[in-house]
Amino acid sequence: MMEIVNAAAETTIGLLVLLGALLSAFSAFGLIRLPDVYLRAHAATKSMTLGVLCVLSGAFFFFWIFDNYISARVLLGILFVFITAPVAGHLNGRAAYRTDVPLWEQSIQDELEPLLKGKKVNHEEKDMME
Repeated sequence: MMEIVNAAAETTIGLLVLLGALLSAFSAFGLIRLPDVYLRAHAATKSMTLGVLCVLSGAFFFFWIFDNYISARVLLGILFVFITAPVAGHLNGRAAYRTDVPLWEQSIQDELEPLLKGKKVNHEEKDMME
């Protein structure tokens, strides 16, 4: 009976790590292939975060099931990645938008433009004023 449980756990952990590796590979492909900084930031934060979380979850379950060891370091790594990666992606996108990095020419809608009209940082005007 225990052999069946171990085989199922090995398979599940292996699939979780494989899923994480595939998501990370797709994210890397998106970073190379997508046309502008905003879409690249989306690929880097969404799928890469999920991929890393899957790999770290697989490592956590491996140590928990096979070594009877609950790794606080892996749990803290999961928490750290889960909190910091989306926030960093958001801040990078926000900084790019506020410094007038152009949207992709085929972008249909800019929802922030009416909200931030006149509030973007224009470095050329700022340099002229100084």
